[in-house]
Order: sequence, then structure tokens, then C-alpha cells
Amino acid sequence: MVTFDQLVAWAGTENVTRADPEVVSGWRIPEKTKVLLVEVGVPAVAPLIKHVVCQGETEPVLETASGSNLYRLTFDYGGGMPTEQPSSFGVAPETGAVYYVMPPGDAWFANSSIELWLRTLHHYGRHVTKSELLSEPGGPEEEYLSEEDEERTLAELARLAEELKKIDPAAFDGYTGFIWPELLDRWLY
Repeated sequence: MVTFDQLVAWAGTENVTRADPEVVSGWRIPEKTKVLLVEVGVPAVAPLIKHVVCQGETEPVLETASGSNLYRLTFDYGGGMPTEQPSSFGVAPETGAVYYVMPPGDAWFANSSIELWLRTLHHYGRHVTKSELLSEPGGPEEEYLSEEDEERTLAELARLAEELKKIDPAAFDGYTGFIWPELLDRWLY
């Protein structure tokens, strides 16, 4: 299990937000999930998570195109436009599965549980922070990569994908509608 201190070690104290116990106490999610959100917290992880904001309502408010609602954990306004619907991570009532919801409500599977989501975010964030190729200012997508650097980057992304798959195999059980394979595949584009 990931700890608050492990997240802070690479993300920094200011980038890990713990949920208010009173806020999540009324959520219909597994008790273990509530404890993790309160004790461990959620890290800001670029480019996926810029703002960690657990909704204050007891009922899930993050609407999905399928008609089901999730408890909102994060939000990020694309292009900085607060009038647009934000992309958000949310947790499903009852099951505790985590989804990434993009405008106009398309919910992509992220992880099987909050515990596995936090472990995945921790591994991904720590890896990218330490990576010579993936942590460059602006990221590799904003600059020209030599053929050799592109091959090294692709190999590193493949290794990272395999490591993340070991954490939560269900997160890589498909491609369409699964956020982690999509994120890693689009890193260079």
C-alpha cells in the first residue's frame, strides 16, 4: 500500500491532498477507500491531475454519458477555460472503481480500486519525475526527438506500461475506454 510520505517524497507536500473525513464519511464507497483518501491522499500528477478536489456532497455529482454518477476526486479544465466541462477522476459508488471522465461525460476505466489507482499514480509519478526522457521541461511532445531518443522513450514507456500493468492488470485489459494505455501511447503525439 502507498503511504502519504511516499507520495510526498516525489510530489511534494503541497501536491498531495488528503480528503476531509467528514466529506467522505457519507460516500457510498468501501470503508477502506475512505481511509485511503483521508490518510494517504491524492497526488497532483501532470498531465492527468492538476487539481485534487473531493466533492463535498453525499451523493455522487460527476455525471457520465452512461447516466451513472461518480464521486468527483479531481478536475482539470482543458485549456484553462473554466466554462468548459472539466476532465475528472471519479470513484464509483459501491464498487470503488476509478474512472477518468472527459467531456462530454465519456468515462474511461482507470483502476479497479482507489488503492490500485494510488499505487499506479505513485509509480507513474515517481517514474516520470526521475526519468531523463519523460520529465524534461515541456515533455517530449513539445520538442523534436532524435530517432535514438524516440526509440529510448518508446522503450521506457513500454517498460512503464508493463510495470503499471503488474499493479492493476484490469487497467490494461483493453484499449478503447482505458485511460492508462491511451495516456502512455499518446505520450509522443
